[in-house]
Amino acid sequence: MIDFAIPADLAAERDRVRRFVIDKIVPYERDPRLTAHGPTDELRQELVELARAEKLLTVQAPESLGGRGLTHIEQAVIYEAAGWSTLGPVAMNCAAPDEGNMFLLSKVAAPDQVQRYLAPVIAGHQRSVFAMTEPDGAGSDPAQLSTTATFDGENFTINGRKWLITGANGAKTWIIMARLASNPHLPEGPTLFLADGDEPAIVIERTMNTMDRNYVAGHGVVRFDDLVLPREALLGEAGQALRYAQLRLAPARLTHCMRWLGAAERAQSIAVEHARTRTAFGKPIGEHEGVSFMLADNEIALHQCRLTIWHACWLMDNGEKARHESSIAKSFVSEELFKVADRCVQVLGGIGISDETVVEMIFRDMRAFRLYDGPTEVHKYAIGRKVLRG
Repeated sequence: MIDFAIPADLAAERDRVRRFVIDKIVPYERDPRLTAHGPTDELRQELVELARAEKLLTVQAPESLGGRGLTHIEQAVIYEAAGWSTLGPVAMNCAAPDEGNMFLLSKVAAPDQVQRYLAPVIAGHQRSVFAMTEPDGAGSDPAQLSTTATFDGENFTINGRKWLITGANGAKTWIIMARLASNPHLPEGPTLFLADGDEPAIVIERTMNTMDRNYVAGHGVVRFDDLVLPREALLGEAGQALRYAQLRLAPARLTHCMRWLGAAERAQSIAVEHARTRTAFGKPIGEHEGVSFMLADNEIALHQCRLTIWHACWLMDNGEKARHESSIAKSFVSEELFKVADRCVQVLGGIGISDETVVEMIFRDMRAFRLYDGPTEVHKYAIGRKVLRG
């Protein structure tokens, strides 16, 4: 049986989250601490305390670690509500990259690593990064990883350069992907390591200037200069980083979609209100077909995106890996929601390209979303290969 009904308690929580975001978080969208490089950590901490007071902090975490252990479908409903403001997920500690990192660490980290590196992130006391992408190596194709790690039986030594590392400046929990060289002690190949962000050998070269500004501290260029880590820093098994990355990325693709669906809804609501009140040629612009058709296309797209997300979530909640379906969702939703944001800018006219509303910011951030966790072309390539295999 297919049931699209949202349980009453989940609907009530969704409404509570949406009201919290509107009443408590939206006013911060004009805060000067929301910079061109995203919210400052000071702003993040202030928002986190607001969510903590409402018992809305890190609700997605496993119950054993203080969260509510939300299913994927439940996350879809709650994250959409949180995404009404790009600061909503930041406040509730379910924004990228922390949300995906928390998921990975809850599945792979050893008990002592959980206490040292995961628990403070779940509590909202510190941030995390996933350091994989490289200027001339790993990105859409992580097999091109060029950052190296050597192992002498006691310590790992990591050298390399990364960029587009979201939230690098000020993050305390670091997940680092490096290629472990051949050694007599452990399997070689792409491997994940845990490190403290205040290690002197982790050098933040600069923060990159990018079109989006919804991630805390922006995106950094990072260098590892003989970063020495003990054997206990190994996350999971040596040589298994690509498998762990897939474990993280399939749900993370969907949670991106969930949050941005909420932002697109916000843009649509602003465009609809404008179309009701702005007049041209003797009537509200929403009564002109050119505008009403754009709003209709948006409503159709939002509905399709929601159903696509829910289907992939339903599969995962029923034990499927849903890599194919999550790729379909990421490819389709990111493209469609960008079209929604673009049409909202068009409906708003001149003010659509200004900061008189948040639609302009949503538009820019939505363009970046099309690249997060793999560009559309990579997902379509994987989808096509599966189709051809039958």
